[in-house]
Formats: sequence, C-alpha cells, structure tokens
Amino acid sequence: MLRARLSPFSIHKLYRHPVSSSARSFSRTSDVKNASAPFTRQRLVLARTTLVGAAVASSLLLASTINADSDEDIRMAPNSLGSLIRAYTVYSMCSVPVLVDASPKILSVLSSIPGVKQITEAFVRVTFFNQFVGADSAEEAIPLLKSLRAANRGVLFAYSVEVDENEASGASGPRSSSVASDSSPSSSSTHSFPSDAVQKRIVEETIHCIDVAADFESTLARKGNKAAVMAGSGRRTWVAVKMTALVPDAGALIALSSYIIESRKSLKGLRETTIPFPGSARTEDLDVLSKPSSLSPFHVHCIQELYSDLHRICTRAREKGVKVIVDAEYSWYQPAIDALTLALMREFNAMDGKGVQPLVYGTFQAYLRRTPAQLTLAIEDAKRNHYSLGAKLVRGAYHPHEIAAHQARASSLAPGSKTHASLSISPDVEPPVWTTKPETDRCYNECVQVLIKAVKEDVERSSGRRSKSKLVDWKSDSGMEGTEKKGWFGSLWGGYKEIAKDSDLSEQAKAATSVPGIGVLFGTHNWESCSLIMKELVRNGLAVDVENNNLSSGDDGKAIRVDEDVVERVAIGQLYGMCDDLTDWVVSKIKSSTPFVIKYVPYGALADVMPYLSRRAIENKSVLGGEGGAAHERQRARKEIIKRLLG
Repeated sequence: MLRARLSPFSIHKLYRHPVSSSARSFSRTSDVKNASAPFTRQRLVLARTTLVGAAVASSLLLASTINADSDEDIRMAPNSLGSLIRAYTVYSMCSVPVLVDASPKILSVLSSIPGVKQITEAFVRVTFFNQFVGADSAEEAIPLLKSLRAANRGVLFAYSVEVDENEASGASGPRSSSVASDSSPSSSSTHSFPSDAVQKRIVEETIHCIDVAADFESTLARKGNKAAVMAGSGRRTWVAVKMTALVPDAGALIALSSYIIESRKSLKGLRETTIPFPGSARTEDLDVLSKPSSLSPFHVHCIQELYSDLHRICTRAREKGVKVIVDAEYSWYQPAIDALTLALMREFNAMDGKGVQPLVYGTFQAYLRRTPAQLTLAIEDAKRNHYSLGAKLVRGAYHPHEIAAHQARASSLAPGSKTHASLSISPDVEPPVWTTKPETDRCYNECVQVLIKAVKEDVERSSGRRSKSKLVDWKSDSGMEGTEKKGWFGSLWGGYKEIAKDSDLSEQAKAATSVPGIGVLFGTHNWESCSLIMKELVRNGLAVDVENNNLSSGDDGKAIRVDEDVVERVAIGQLYGMCDDLTDWVVSKIKSSTPFVIKYVPYGALADVMPYLSRRAIENKSVLGGEGGAAHERQRARKEIIKRLLG
C-alpha cells in the first residue's frame, strides 16, 4: 500500500553525492548500518532522554526563528543566530551514525507516547523540518520562494510522496515476492480494482503545486514583459514529480519493468540491447498496454491510470508554463519510468515553437553503468523525432540498496538457495551501479561534457549559425514521412498528428529554431562538479569573462557571464538546507539575467514529513558522514556562531 508522505530523499535522490571540494575519500557503500537492527531498552531510554532534553533546549534557542512577519525577516533568517544554532544541532546529530540508524524507531516510539509525542514533534519542527523542508503547504512556502528569488535562486518545488519504505527498498519479504506475480491479491484478474483515492489526492496536490508556482512567477513579471514570462523566459519555479507516489500499486511499475526487460531478450542487433540494465527506453515499450500480454488487468489499469494522471499534470504545466521534473527511483522501477517519461516527452516536448521547452525532464543517474550510452541514445532520439530533450543529471541516491538487492537476487537464484526473492530484476551478472565512488564521479563528469556539448550545438542551431540544409536534415531525419507520433500512448490519445510538408516546412523550421532542443539540470553538491560545469561552459563558448568580456580558462576564479539563451538550457540544482556555501559560490561566479542555481524545496505537513526526515538521514548517512558533509556543515555553523557571539 502507498502512504501519502514526503519523499524520504527523493530530493537527495537528485543530488545524492558529495558536498566537498575533493570528495575523494567517500565510499557509497561505507558505514551502511542496518536501520532495522534490534536495539536494547537502555538505548531507547537514552534516546528518549536525549531527544526530550534537546527538544526543550532547542525550542528555547530557536523560537525566535520560527515566525517571520515580513519578507525582510525571512531573507535574514538563514544568517540569523537561531538558524545557525539550528544547523549546528541538526548536523551534529547527522554526524552520529548510530543515532541516524535508530531515528525511525526512536521517532516511532516517542510519537506513540502521549505527551512525549507533542514534544517530539516540536523538536523535529524546530530542527530538521525547518532546516530541510520549505513549509507545511504550498502557499506557506511562498515567502521562502520570495526570499530565495531575492537571493538570485530559483526553486524546484515538490510535494514529494512515495511508496512505503519496505516496498521501495525491498525490505518487505512477502511484498518483494508478490508484486510481480499475477496470483497475488494486488494482481488479481478481477476488474474490481481497489480505490486509489490517496493517489488522486496526491495528483490534485501536484496540480495545485503547479498553479502556485505559476502564480508566483506571474507576480515577478516585469511591466511590459508579460509575453516573455508566459513564453517561459526566465521562469525558475519548477515542479518535481515521483511516479511511485502517483500509482495505486507500485508493483505495477515493477511488473511493467519486468515485461520490458524480458521483451528485449528477443531483440537482436539493436544498439539498445547492448546497454546495461535498466537499459534504454524504446517506442514499443508501452505497446503492451494496448494489446493482450502477460500483465494482469490490474497492473494494466494502474499504468493506464498513472499515464492519464501524468497527462493531466503535464497539460496543466504546459498551460501554466511550469517545467515538470520526473524523479528517478530504484532500478526495478526505471524501465517503466523511462518508458512513461519518454512518452510524455514525445508529446509535450514537441518542438512546434509553443510554450516552455523542454517542459518534461527525465533523470539520468550517473551511478548506473548504463548512463553514458543511455544519454547518447536519448540525445539522438530527441533530434531524430523532433522533440526537446529534458535531462536532469544526478549521481544517484540508492547505491547501498541497489548493491544489496542485486546480491540478494544472485543468492536467491543459486541452486538450493532458501534466500527470499529480491526486488531486483536485473538479468546482468554485474550490479546495475558502479561499485566505487570514483567510477561514479568519472561517469558524472563525462556526462557533463556530453550534455554541455549538446547545449552548444543547440544554441548554434537556434542562433542560425548552422546552414539551412543542416536544419532541415535535423528536422526531417526521423523518417516519419509526414507524420509524428505523439507518444507510446498514441493509440489512447489520438494516434498521429500531421506535421508540416514542403511549403510549410520553412515556417515550421523558423518556429522550431527559436525553441530550445535540450534543457539540462545538473543536480550536484560537489564543488569539483560545479567547477567543471562552469569550465565547460567557458570552453564551449557559452560563457565569457565578466571583467574582460571574453573567454577565459575558467581556472582563475573570475566570474563568468551566461547569456539568456544558455540559461534557458542549463541550471544547477541543490537541496534546500544543504551546502549554502557552495550555492553562494556558484551564484557569485555566474552572472545571468535569470537565476542559474535552483534549490530543491519540498513541502508537506509535519506528520507526513517525520518519516521522510528520518529516512532521508539514513539514505544520506554516507554523504553526511563523509568529508565535506555533516562535519563540514557543522564546522561552518560553529565558526559563524563564534564569530557572532565574540564579534
């Protein structure tokens, strides 16, 4: 069953990897503890005493930072003494692995005790909630959005929800073995399907989030420039979605993913078949939903409902000019997520010169072995099929879980094994993720170079620096013979649509040249990666030295200026509440008319956020415990506190 709650690091799934400048000593698999390990009564008593005492102390210290009556108050809050004490408290606790591992059970126990529950919630609100969560509701987050924009930062807004923790991580044995089985209750062949009221509420809240984001941007429109704002120029309040939160049963995504992987075994001689698991999406991946197959009627129903809801979300986003960023998830969901995302891109990112483009972004995880080849194919497919590619590049969030699931699958397949089946559906011998941190870093940096090169080529196309014949080739090399498929759900959403021919081609080409053919969001807390992005912008002629108005090496620490046509295509994303010094540095080094840095801001009610916060800490323990992680943030806060107190 799904539970409506904030994503337990859907946000750090985006920007998982290190926050240090060197980030060389970090290992994704180091210091991973078992959060479900039993602990003693003495440890529980100690934890209760510690948290209750901290709650009282922190409430007194931080009370002055909870309320702000004006935008000026909010703008100053990140630098206030109270917020510094809060940051020091939060990151001090994140530096204790045992406390992080035990946090879910501690919160569960304390929240079940009358009287203590209220103290616990008060403690969480003035510490972790205020540090990492934007607000309880979208409207209540608007002052924060204003303060971030005043500091030249955009926002990736998220009402983030997800499947139950055990279902997502594979910890639930019975669920692990039954999600893809047609004999399971959730996969019953009956057409009397269970209610999906929770998911529909999440869909409605996501649409509401889009409305709030659009209204916020509209208030920022300068007089006389409303047309540019409606066209999407300079709009930097986007919305993130998580597919597992929108589907009635996440097992349907696993079932579809399993079917896609199995169907690829019959393909021979195609480039897609050489890409490691989870592979690369193809136009035929969703055909299974419109013809008889091994998928149960319930799973087909779930995916059809999911696509219908995603279609509604993207339709509203297109009307409002708000970009939609699709989160990546565990590898056993990815084939289905990739197929659905590409279907949405084919329809909503069509380069017809209308609206914000790219509207829909998919996520590429550098810790997956497939990513370099997958990214290359995605860029080619977008050009060939005449749609704008939206790409969010991250390192990845679930490395320990992916390794554990792959090992469990290998053990379960061994002769005579009594090990329970794993959620992993990879047919490969090697795990889907790189085994070492340097491999992930190398992959991320290579993808940065590939994407910025693609941006350079697209800017040249848009500015008319390429020949007209090349433009026509770029538009017509799909071989569609006068038709363009809307997506893999074409049969469900109107089939094919005519595209311009002969005399109409030149007009369509003119409209298309002004539309970005690619958009990239680099999600990273890594100083070296941020530096590389800026250097690549300069090296590819997409940025110039501010002082001398010419190209620089990018190594001298000088600020660079990025023109609007580049800012429309490139942004850097980081988590709200983390690495503000890195954010400040990037903002100071990149001069542009539109915010270049976007902060990921989740929101939701405190009751929903508490499990999110505890699991977020666990999933990012290796990051927070590494060089430049929690220790760096704690030391930075401590130095500033001493400076404030001693002058």
